[in-house]
Amino acid sequence: MNIGVLGIQGAVSEHVEATKRAMAELGIDGETIVVKRLEQLETVSGLIIPGGESTTISSMLRRTGLFEAVRRRAEQGMGIMGTCAGAIMLAKKVLEGNVETLGLMDIAVSRNAYGRQVDSFEADVEVAGFDRKFHAVFIRAPVITEVWGRAKVLATDGRNIIMVEQGNHLALTFHPELTGDTRIHGRFLNNLKN
Repeated sequence: MNIGVLGIQGAVSEHVEATKRAMAELGIDGETIVVKRLEQLETVSGLIIPGGESTTISSMLRRTGLFEAVRRRAEQGMGIMGTCAGAIMLAKKVLEGNVETLGLMDIAVSRNAYGRQVDSFEADVEVAGFDRKFHAVFIRAPVITEVWGRAKVLATDGRNIIMVEQGNHLALTFHPELTGDTRIHGRFLNNLKN
């Protein structure tokens, strides 16, 4: 199983390392590669879209020719995990700003819902299917404001939806790659196997 991490913006190397650790812990044979070109995308079974700035990610996907290719591969069954701005890229609706998204998940998102960089925080949250809380890191985080269709809520911060699953796609408004806990990357890998 090969997993790609979109190499446009964000904590790319942290996602690569977290995915490698999760693969080792689960006994999954495969590689984790940084995806910057079309030919690299064709070799992966799953793609992680890190955080960053959603309008920049969108325009860079267009500029590199990856936008339609990612959408096509997802429609053919490639799973995607989007964290923070990556979750915005997966949404069918964005409440503010002019962001062209991939529109792959039945969710609506509010960008920078928690405020600016200085309003970043950490919290221990319950995640469906986990036996203990997950320590979540929120940095200029969006909020998932609406879920419909096949999307399922997996976690909230007590008030807001922060993690949703739809088929083999995961949208998270926080950064699991910035912790030593690989359970979310592991869940994504297990979804790809099933």
